Amino acid sequence: MSLQRVFFAFFVLLALSMNFGFFYGQIDNAIHHNLYELFGAIVINLIATILKLGERSHFGSLMLASSLVADAGLLAAAMVLGYANHVSGNVTPEFVAVAVSLSGGALVANIVSVTLMVIEAATLRR
Repeated sequence: MSLQRVFFAFFVLLALSMNFGFFYGQIDNAIHHNLYELFGAIVINLIATILKLGERSHFGSLMLASSLVADAGLLAAAMVLGYANHVSGNVTPEFVAVAVSLSGGALVANIVSVTLMVIEAATLRR
C-alpha cells in the first residue's frame, strides 16, 4: 500500500463529500447551505487539484481537468454569495439557488474525478 496514493485518494474523496455536504438541501434555503462548508470544499478541492498536478498519465490529465472544473464552480458559487452578501446587502433565495446550482456542477465534476480514480486503480497491475 502506497501512502502517497492513500493521501491522494483521501483528498479526492473528501473534496467530493464536502461538496455534496454543501450542495445537499433545499436549493433556495440559505439555512441548508453552510458558508463554512463551502469554504472547506473550496480549500479541499484546491488541495486535491495541487495533488493532481504530478500525475503524468492520461487519466491524470482527465482528473486534473475535472478538478479544475470543480474549482471553478465552487469559486463561482463563493463569488455569487460574496456579491449577494457584500454588494447587494441581502442574500436572497435567488442568490442561494444560483450558488447551489454552481456547486452542483462542481459536484458532477468531482464525481467524474472519483470515477476516473477508481477506474485507474482498477486497471493498475501489480
